[in-house]
Amino acid sequence: MNDWQRDWPAPAKINLFLHVVGRRADGYHLLQTVFRFLDPADICDSLRFAPRDDDAIALANPLPGVPAETDLTVRAALALRAASGAPGTMRGVTIALEKRLPLGGGLGGGSSDAATTLLALNHLWGCGLDTTELQRIGLALGADVPVFIHGRSTFAEGVGEQFTDVAPAPACYLVLVPPVGVPTPDIFRAPDLRRDTPAIRPADWRDGFGGNDLEAVACRLYPEVQRHLDWLRTLGVPARMSGSGACCFAEFPDAAAARSALARLPADMTGFVARGLDVHPLAMPSLGESSVEG
Repeated sequence: MNDWQRDWPAPAKINLFLHVVGRRADGYHLLQTVFRFLDPADICDSLRFAPRDDDAIALANPLPGVPAETDLTVRAALALRAASGAPGTMRGVTIALEKRLPLGGGLGGGSSDAATTLLALNHLWGCGLDTTELQRIGLALGADVPVFIHGRSTFAEGVGEQFTDVAPAPACYLVLVPPVGVPTPDIFRAPDLRRDTPAIRPADWRDGFGGNDLEAVACRLYPEVQRHLDWLRTLGVPARMSGSGACCFAEFPDAAAARSALARLPADMTGFVARGLDVHPLAMPSLGESSVEG
């Protein structure tokens, strides 16, 4: 199949823990977290790119309520073309996005879409940029974009752009999708957000460590998040919110156990089962520990 005709996956991520360990002078929060992808065979967004004879970056199916100029896939394509050094030699592109990941869900859908756009067009346009260069472009689009380009389960620090790869135990996740979208800025500017959790060394991280410092604020502002977490915890397994919410998840050793729990889900809740994935399906060669400076 011609690469211009293929579907390009944009997988979800979950945060196995997320601590706020400080704040920079410019207001950005310093984080520690472990990112893990969810298998795109279970759930993902997907994108397709069509070459154009002009230099326009166009959307085949704009997201409702999202202007084209703020759409992360458009911004990613424009940023890549500008950074390539020879934007005038490239044709435009029409981007078609099949959206399955929830907006404002803490699963990194928009960031993943942007990263897949960078990875796909870097190949399709023949830009030849390496992982570090693509991560630098991605960081200007959003703090979670670089991890999807990095492409491995990883312990992230800083504002989420300094990576040390880790190997979580095999697991399958029951992910619940509360019927709310949580704006990340609302969580980070809350006065009651904890910002002083002690930092750890990446080498000291273990499966099951920590919690999500953003969870308490999200639950206060959005009671549906609390209700979904409460139900997951009736299963007798640890449950956490991913990112800044609203999605919540519980970990199980295999798909059968996760699907058994999903079968008990109340009729007024929505969820899905997905396996953990430690290498992004579009991952470029790994450089091990890495850091991207903004």
